[in-house]
Order: sequence, then C-alpha cells, then structure tokens
Amino acid sequence: MFDALIVNGKVIDGAGRAWFHAAVGIQGDEVTLVEGDVGAIEAGRVIDAAGLAVCPGFIDMHSHSDFALLTNPRHEPKVSQGVTTEALGQDGLSYAPVSPANLPHLVDYLAAVNGRPPEGTEWTSVASFLDLFDGASSCNVVFFVPHAALRVEAMGWADRLPTEAELARMRALAGEAMRDGAFGFSTGLTYVPNVYSDTQELAEIAGAVAPYGGLYVTHARYGLGDRLLDPFREAVAVGRRARAPVQISHYHSPVPGMGAQMTALVDEARNAGVDVTFDQYPYPAASTILLSLIPPWVHDGGPAQLLRRIADPDVRDRIANDVYPQWGGSLADYKFAHVGSDKNKEWEGRSLQDMADAQGKRMVDAICDLLIEERLDVAFVARTGNPDNVREIMRHSAQMVGSDGLLTGGMPNPRSYGTFPWLLGQAVRDGTLRLEDAVHKMTGAPARRLGLRDRGILRDGAKADLVVFDPERVRALATFDSPKQFAEGIERVFVNGTPVWEQGRHTGALPGRALRKS
Repeated sequence: MFDALIVNGKVIDGAGRAWFHAAVGIQGDEVTLVEGDVGAIEAGRVIDAAGLAVCPGFIDMHSHSDFALLTNPRHEPKVSQGVTTEALGQDGLSYAPVSPANLPHLVDYLAAVNGRPPEGTEWTSVASFLDLFDGASSCNVVFFVPHAALRVEAMGWADRLPTEAELARMRALAGEAMRDGAFGFSTGLTYVPNVYSDTQELAEIAGAVAPYGGLYVTHARYGLGDRLLDPFREAVAVGRRARAPVQISHYHSPVPGMGAQMTALVDEARNAGVDVTFDQYPYPAASTILLSLIPPWVHDGGPAQLLRRIADPDVRDRIANDVYPQWGGSLADYKFAHVGSDKNKEWEGRSLQDMADAQGKRMVDAICDLLIEERLDVAFVARTGNPDNVREIMRHSAQMVGSDGLLTGGMPNPRSYGTFPWLLGQAVRDGTLRLEDAVHKMTGAPARRLGLRDRGILRDGAKADLVVFDPERVRALATFDSPKQFAEGIERVFVNGTPVWEQGRHTGALPGRALRKS
C-alpha cells in the first residue's frame, strides 16, 4: 500500500527523455513508478494529476539561503517554485568551519547576503552547521565549504597571500569539511577576503577536496585580464591544476555577443579534459552587497577596519573614482534591494544615483555614509544584464539552474522568486528550451553533478522529492517592480515524501534534510 498515489499525470523523469504516462507511488520517502492499470492499487491518498506534469524536485545549484532556511523554515519563496534541495555555501561567503571568535565578524560582513542566524544558534564545524537543517526546514540542503571561512580561520582578513603554514591550515580545514559532508570548495573572487588570493592558492585548496569527489565552485575573478573571458580561464586553470571538476557560478556577461564566446570556452575546456559545468539564472540582472563597490584594500583587517577607513575623508578621496559599476551601465541602474534598518528603507527600489542626488553628496560619500549607518547591511540589484546572452548560454548542455537568490530586503532580484518557473514557462514557450530539457537542467543534471544517486531522476527507489505542475499555465510572476510574487502553475511539492506545498499554500511540514557527500 502506498501512502499516496499520483495518477493520470505526464511523468517527466529528469533524465531529458520524452514524457510518458505512469502513476507515481509514494511510500515513506521513496517513489515507485506504476505503468498500466492502477485501479487495484491501494493508497492512503490518491491525487489526480490529469493535465499536469510530475517530475523530480528542483535542485537550486546556487542559493544564498544559509540563514533564511533557519529563520523562515517554511521557505515559501523557494518551495513555491518547486525547489526541494538548495546548494548553500556559495560564492565563498558562508560560515563553516568557524570559531566562536570569528563568527560574529562573518555574520556582520555578510548580513546583506544571508541575513542573520536565529539568536542562540551555535555551530563550529561543517558537521554541526549541517545538523541545524535536519528535520528543521522545508528543503534539503547541500553545502560547499566557503573560501572566506577558511581564510578567516587560517589568517584573518589580511590583504596578502598565505604563508605555507596558513595554506596548509586551509587545506586541512577543507579536507575536514569534506569528511563532514561538504560537496566541494566555493570561491567568490571579487569579495573580501577571497579576492586576496592567487590562482595557486585556489588550486591548492581545490586539490584538497578533489580526492573526496569535491567540486571547485567559483564566482570568477571578474576584474582579471581582459575582464571578459580571462576570469573564466582562471577557473579552468584551477580545475586543471587541482584535477578537480569545475562549476562556474552564475555564468553570464552583460557584454553583447559574449554568449557564444563563453559557451565556446566551456567546450574548449571540456575537449581538453577539464570537467567544466556551470549554473545560471534567467533574469538579466546581477545582485550583491553594497560593500563590494569599495576597493578590496579598504577591507584589509575585516569589517571593523573597513568601517573605520570609510569614515576617513582622505580614504574617500582616494577611492572616489574607484566606486564604479562592475557590470556596465551606470549607478542609476543599481537599485537598492535591501537596507537593514527601518530608517533607510525608503531607498529600497530606488537607485544609488537617486540617493546621492537627493542627499546632494558625492557618490562615494553617499555610499560610505550609508554603509556606516547600516553597519554594512545593504544590497542592490544591478539592471545591466543581456537577455540574448542569457538565452545563448542557457541552451548549452553543461548549463544547470541556480537562482543566486538573495532573500534579504523588500526589493530583491526577481530571480529569488521566479527562476525555476521562468524556465518551465517563459523559456519553454518562447522556444529557448524543450520542456524535458528544462526539467533536466533543474533535476537530473545537478543531481548527477553533485553525486546524488537517489535524487533528480524519477525511478523506483528514488527519494520522493516531487513537483506537480501545469505545463500550460506555469510561469513566473516575479518582476523587477514587484519581485516577491509566487509563481503560477506549481500545484504540489513533496520533499522526502511529505507534501510541503499544495494549491498555493505551505502545508507547515518541515521534512528537509542535510545531505552529506558520501
């Protein structure tokens, strides 16, 4: 007898194959596919999915839900999209392993990315961090050990390369993280302290996770060389030296015509024997923390030193010409997504240029004053993407889906609420992707990349992470002007056999698990 039986749906199994008719039985946390007559099968609950599709739960390969899952365990922004597994620890910006002395500084520095943990929450290792999520959230999680945590533990916030002893310490911590269940090593090479590294440091640490089957996951060093392809060539070089598979984060360029060159770079690397894949979100806009506009040397020593320096008029004069758009356009295209205090919430949804003009200040003074007042807790959305490049890159066989969704603030990038239904709806209907391929990029492909043998493909014995959706109606409603909108057409979501989203509402169940690399 099944706990539940989903009947009359079109099964899209996540492997990229054409859909087929079958019933999906759920018993405990596993599924069984039943073809043919199911009239004699007993089930505690029968769900009629006529006109709907049934597929594996979606895996968000690039998430910033590290604390959101703890402060709001129902996690409606992602569950409502069909996401059942989140990849945390991205961009090298997370919190394990960490000592009690260093944790508050990392939390303060990254508050605009991940928010803050619930009061009294404690951990030190990757193992104890993962324990926080077991049976306490709506989604499963996987974790990548972040470069920032390794560097801060080994050598603080210093603007220099590590000594041999410090590098050995980072390698040892990375190996311990893998034994604790991490899936690889992540970097964010435009962020402090990660930006202080060189290629050799990255290769050494990636080499420490490679024997465990770990990925090297990287937000590339965008200011390197030609600022176009050279950042991604460094990612390939790290993988080659470390003999580690490479996952390039949020692979995109706002520069017209770069899509074909970027996919060609991936093909060239793969043909040369480097195992390269990438994730991508569909909205043509970036999103990150305001402090990233301040040059790295100003951050040397950590958050307290940064705040001290940007209060100094002489420092402001030195950096005035360096506070510039990282992705083209102008700061009129950079809209505040999150401002920590109620006092300055009025700026959410308005641009950096709007604020500077309204205050009658130089841009550098407006930015520094706000960072000081908000204790660094500010994020923005940069409306500088290129839709043609997005679609070109999206079609590539090595592409997977990652929302890169920040869940802080009142005006986040709409990718936080709309990434997965956008591919199922808009990208399929405009002919960019076949429906089965869109599902594969969200399920079977990331599961295989992560080595999750029992998720991502609907087959007998697989874990019962499931999405039931309407292929004709599914679409993202989130927009830049109204980003916090749940999608249409995601009818039901199951995590480990338990329904968490039904007919537009969360069920209240928290069956998520911390998945550990085996």
